[in-house]
Amino acid sequence: MIASTPHELVLVREFDAPREKIYKAWTDPELLKQWFVPRPWGVAEATLDVRPGGSSVVVMQDPEGNRYPNRGVYLQVVENEKLVFTDAYSEAWVPSEKPFFTGVILLEELGNGRTKYTAKALHWRAEDKEAHEKMGFHEGWGKAADQLAELLAKM
Repeated sequence: MIASTPHELVLVREFDAPREKIYKAWTDPELLKQWFVPRPWGVAEATLDVRPGGSSVVVMQDPEGNRYPNRGVYLQVVENEKLVFTDAYSEAWVPSEKPFFTGVILLEELGNGRTKYTAKALHWRAEDKEAHEKMGFHEGWGKAADQLAELLAKM
């Protein structure tokens, strides 16, 4: 999907699952590990304190075993509807070295157990948005969304 601003990347999907399941897949560390990064990468560790001001640490791992910790803080949490998180803080309002983006996950009930899923990456600078796009935002977040759909079918 085309970004609506010079700083925003957006992925929209419809899932054949209720919002509660998708929210749980985003907020339960054991579930998050199963889908969050495109295979063959994985999530080695996930610690999620899902509340406004709560911190998260998601350690991604490449196929060679190299680990990449991603720290952030939740800004807004509306159960089964919305998650807003950012890497601008590493924990409890401690600024990170280089903020990159704020993530917004929106879950909209469509009826019949279906959900519209909107994932946004909001960047401070157009250059960061462009870099995220070149890193494969649509492909990577799209593949992760496919993996999320696989997990939801099993839940």
